[in-house]
Amino acid sequence: MTGALAQFTAALCAGAGAWALAEGPRGRRRVRLLTAGCGRVGRARFGAAWWPGDHEERRVLLACLAVGGLLALWGGSVLPVAAAAALAPLAVRRWRRARERRAADRRRDAVLDLCGSLAGEVRGGRPPGQALSAVGTGGLGLGEQGAAVLAAARYGGDVPAALCAAASSPGAEGLRGVAACWEVAVDGGASFASGLDRVAEALRAERDQEEELRAQLAGPRATALVLAALPVFGLLLGAAMGVEPLRILLGTPLGLCCLLLGTALEWAGLAWVAAIVRAAERAGS
Repeated sequence: MTGALAQFTAALCAGAGAWALAEGPRGRRRVRLLTAGCGRVGRARFGAAWWPGDHEERRVLLACLAVGGLLALWGGSVLPVAAAAALAPLAVRRWRRARERRAADRRRDAVLDLCGSLAGEVRGGRPPGQALSAVGTGGLGLGEQGAAVLAAARYGGDVPAALCAAASSPGAEGLRGVAACWEVAVDGGASFASGLDRVAEALRAERDQEEELRAQLAGPRATALVLAALPVFGLLLGAAMGVEPLRILLGTPLGLCCLLLGTALEWAGLAWVAAIVRAAERAGS
């Protein structure tokens, strides 16, 4: 019991130190203060190639490793640590995709706001270039591409080409419509504001359709997650009854075979549901 408690305490301290290191320079200063005089052991290891550069991604990676360590202590086997190390990059990738999807949604809303603001400035009597300079592209989060659009608008550059280049970012595809309206307004003398209104209306309808599709798919996703979490509740129930299911699954050949088979079936079920959801999203779009 004392040995297990010592192992758990050591794992907890190591996890706390790694979490602090994941916070960046501030966290590293805390670790140096807490471990003053202990040397520079293992500092270069945190610069390995597999270590994510983003703080949030590092926290996801450390959370996976911490869960694997706790399961290893509970089940008395190193297999959970190996499984956590293998699955941690997948979890980081999934976290990155979710964050990119949220950023694309914010960028899509910013394009809608840009169309409305530009139309208002043009109706107020400003030329398109001055209107775009006044509105700015800071809300789009495009970085250098947004700065290139503003520079083209201010210094007489090719604004449609800059807008089309910026439209390659996820969520900013509506800027191609703004570029088309710009070309028509400048070359053909058509109303720029009315064209922007039509682009905004089309983008708003597309956004509403995507939100409706996500709402319809939220039910199947939630059902799949609940069914995937049922084995975890089974393990907790067995532990509460004193059966020690994790030790049986990890410490006996029959239990290990059952664990591998159940994991394969669980993975296949989740992959099947994900394929169905992706097919529905493609059909809806």
